[in-house]
Amino acid sequence: MVILSQLFTGVSIGAVLLLIALGLSLTFGQMNVINMAHGEFIMAGAYTVYVLQQSITDAGLSLLVALPVAFGVTGVLGVILEFLLIRRLYTRPLDTLLVTWGVSLVLQQAARDVFGAPNVQTRAPDLLTGNVHIVGDLVLATNRLFILGLALAAVVVLSGVLRFSSLGRRIRAVVQNRDLAAVSGIPTGRVDRLTFFIGSGVAGVAGVALTLLGPIGPTMGTNIIIDAFLVVVVGGIGHLKGSVIVAFVLGVLQSMIEYSTTVSVAKVGVFIAIVAFLQWRPQGLFTLRTRSLA
Repeated sequence: MVILSQLFTGVSIGAVLLLIALGLSLTFGQMNVINMAHGEFIMAGAYTVYVLQQSITDAGLSLLVALPVAFGVTGVLGVILEFLLIRRLYTRPLDTLLVTWGVSLVLQQAARDVFGAPNVQTRAPDLLTGNVHIVGDLVLATNRLFILGLALAAVVVLSGVLRFSSLGRRIRAVVQNRDLAAVSGIPTGRVDRLTFFIGSGVAGVAGVALTLLGPIGPTMGTNIIIDAFLVVVVGGIGHLKGSVIVAFVLGVLQSMIEYSTTVSVAKVGVFIAIVAFLQWRPQGLFTLRTRSLA
């Protein structure tokens, strides 16, 4: 039972990692943009729940409303960022890192000015505050189960969009060869903005989910952005499947190490495992095949 309990804990950690990394797998993996403000988009999604709960007293209803609203709010923030800054820097990824780092600091200060520096707490629905007893001592937290379901649903929807929709085909075409896509009549600028909208919107959904795990504050994005980048890099740049696998593997690994040690030691152990893996396979778990000669 102990092993099963730790395994579920690891899967739940992996679900959180997957949610925060999904949007980044589009903006970083598909577009080669190092968006350091991704964590602040997650923060914006979390604060969306806080704002909605000021007018919607029912915690369950406010959470359901917050999911599409947070997707739209952070998606628009992403489009604004792409239109004003990122579209001029697509061939200079290191410059996107510096610019978006500055944007993240601006967004953090804006959150402090609007909501205050101290962390705030949101109300979780009663349905997501208990536990589910499976058998014996095996107990599963309902909030973790909800996040796991939300992460899997996001993966299915995102995979469907990329694989079967016309937008997904255009995104893949632009990733493989931007110049050829442009001369073929694909509006690459519009595709970039839509991609950034979806990636940033998923970050907002992740922020909504994180409100179920603890308080939220202006610096919450800084604390999770590194984990998101590690998942995307180890999974392989541009591979959604790699991000899914790596998120759950790292979550289970952290849970197993944490069981016999401490949280800090588990973090160090996971980081050492990541460094060792990248030494052996620096391109990540999967590689993106393109027709580009660049």
